Amino acid sequence: SPSTTYQPRQPAAGVLHQVVRDHFETFRTQAADLRDGEGLPGFVEREFYKFLQCGALGAGFARFRCAGCGFDRLVPFSCHGRGFCPSCGGRRMAERAAHLVDHVFPRVPVRQWVLSLPHRLRYRLAWDHDLCRSVVGHTLRAILGFLRRRARNAGVVDGRSGAVTIVQRFGGALNLNVHLHALVIDGVFSKDGDVLRFHPSPSLEAADVDEVLATVRAYVRRRLARGRADDGDDGDTLDAWEDEAPVLAGLAAASVQGRVALGPRAGARIRRRGTLAVVTEPPGLGPCHARYDGFDLHAGLCVPANQRDRLERVCTYALRPPVAQERLELTEGGQVRLELRRPWSNGTTHLLFDPIELLERLAALTPRPRINLLLYHGVLGARAAWRSLVVQFGTTDGPG
Repeated sequence: SPSTTYQPRQPAAGVLHQVVRDHFETFRTQAADLRDGEGLPGFVEREFYKFLQCGALGAGFARFRCAGCGFDRLVPFSCHGRGFCPSCGGRRMAERAAHLVDHVFPRVPVRQWVLSLPHRLRYRLAWDHDLCRSVVGHTLRAILGFLRRRARNAGVVDGRSGAVTIVQRFGGALNLNVHLHALVIDGVFSKDGDVLRFHPSPSLEAADVDEVLATVRAYVRRRLARGRADDGDDGDTLDAWEDEAPVLAGLAAASVQGRVALGPRAGARIRRRGTLAVVTEPPGLGPCHARYDGFDLHAGLCVPANQRDRLERVCTYALRPPVAQERLELTEGGQVRLELRRPWSNGTTHLLFDPIELLERLAALTPRPRINLLLYHGVLGARAAWRSLVVQFGTTDGPG
């Protein structure tokens, strides 16, 4: 039946593959012209070239043979790209989400905390992974510390919680938008002898989120100030990205601002398509939502302990790749139309890219090699003393 028969994918037929195949060399040349021949970093170029070989038999394959009938099946290798490959990103998303639900999160409530950052900070975190890890660490210390204080006020001594943070690098418009999805155990664990107990957190209110955001903002501002002092810089001008990869830095800066970096439309905004909507006033903040000085923290989604399918959907959303093939299409004029996941408040439903404009956005989204975008904290950390007990909590063969 179709559900059990292997169907090899046809990567060369996809819109994204066509655009990269037909326009990458032009894009590469235009990017090099930005800085007198200094082109894209090697890891970005490799990401594009590997993507063109993903799923192609000519780039290598595994051969499987049935011992009974001698039937051969050739399965092409994947590129394992971490930047924008929809196939590899989708498979990684499904595997990691299933792992988190089946082997990491205990059967207790889990709340998603989403932290968005000021535009200037997004740009810096996209290159400076040490700074990114520091911001993530400060954010989770603020959240987990808040949960411990609530538990201590309720009489729980030595309460401990945990979280998994996904660092997401993109926004809905394929713009560079480094932000954090923290999936946090909504409560704390304590030990009574050898018995592990879970204490759920009381319901969250807007004032609580305000408190956490104020702590995060203070942490981040102190960290940035300390970084400038260590470098002997009196202003907020430190730009390691510009020093190490100036071409990619220019593409990233334009992407953060929602503008075009290359070609005749350099400096212009990305073109929008949709139905014009009249917005009478900016939408207000909902419950469990705080915003101040460019920082935005939302914690309104909490998954109950017994809704594991829903938890997997939340994990899948946080781990998704930047773009799905089905949302891209080529126009008759050779441009790329991207369908937004949800219409914007101004009525925009699609974005229109020239091929080079799309490629510059994908280049800016490509992470540096050997950086980890999935981080574990507290009792879910690899070396946490209670981890083996926590991950089994609520199962039939585990504690609790």
